[in-house]
Amino acid sequence: MLDGIFDCINEITAALTNRMSMSDSAYRVQTTSRVAQWRIDNLASFTYHKSDPFRIGKWNWHLSAEKNRMLFVRLYPETSSLTRDNPPIASFNIRVISSGGGRKSLTHPVITDKLLKNREDFVWAIDIPLNGKFIIDVEFLDLKASSLQGGEVCSIWAEGCTEKLSHKTALSTLGRMLIEGIHADVIINASNGSIGAHRAVLASRSPVFCSMFSHSLKEKELSAINISDMSIEACRVFLGYIYGNVQHDDFLVHRIALVRAADKYDISDLKEACHESLVEDIDMTNVLERLQIAYLYQLPKLKGSCMVYLVKFGKICDIREDLNAFLQSADREIVADIFHEVLNTWNIF
Repeated sequence: MLDGIFDCINEITAALTNRMSMSDSAYRVQTTSRVAQWRIDNLASFTYHKSDPFRIGKWNWHLSAEKNRMLFVRLYPETSSLTRDNPPIASFNIRVISSGGGRKSLTHPVITDKLLKNREDFVWAIDIPLNGKFIIDVEFLDLKASSLQGGEVCSIWAEGCTEKLSHKTALSTLGRMLIEGIHADVIINASNGSIGAHRAVLASRSPVFCSMFSHSLKEKELSAINISDMSIEACRVFLGYIYGNVQHDDFLVHRIALVRAADKYDISDLKEACHESLVEDIDMTNVLERLQIAYLYQLPKLKGSCMVYLVKFGKICDIREDLNAFLQSADREIVADIFHEVLNTWNIF
């Protein structure tokens, strides 16, 4: 008697377990690499099915199928903070394969760079009757992480994207090291303040700094570098450039001090960045200063641009008083070059 009861209980339990397993599998999406497949055994009229979440790329996704006169297929990312802050931009192929009344396959035109944030962003309305079992097949061709704050968008699968993200993270980390003084092991003494820095970073960016720390010099012994010809504000921008964390507006304000430091400490890329920038905004208020800088730090493009501005554009006549004062103290080479430029341009010979 008891054995019969237990057998009955076991059969009921097995049946319920099997039914639950079948029910669970009905919503499960199978994935491999960049492909997702959802098999639906039966979708009666006026029914709605939503898949379990499945992961492709950085996001969890859902598929849904709704039958109401037409079949509506949707693909959308699961609601999360990631989706809210970095919604995906997806390129994909999607098709529906039906086995009812003979195999039938419907393919949607390729979707390219579609921003997907919610279930209404991609809806495929199918008005062809589909019966019996069918499969929704999605192949992701590309996924990009967008940002609501702007910034560069690139493929999460692109070869260069990982490298770019790595560089961005590394620069952000270096910036924090400088700003927060994390394990700083050298002090930079400017004319009106001091700031902590890191020997390894400085030495890797400047052969002059590298030499200081490689030999028995006072900078190595005292763990300090005196830059008395630079203000602490300019020094912060100088170090910010070395650490990859400089703001453009700050760079513009301190270009003159930066080109001097770049020349002194042999940081060629900073010198060239200053050179290009100083050429861009020559005017009557700064042309003579820029000309002097061009000669001091061997900046040929800046020198040529200043000469063109002064002589060929005739601005030399508009700043006669300033030019007279400038020529009183200018190097002989500058005076001679201006004189020859005037002669060549105005064909006095």
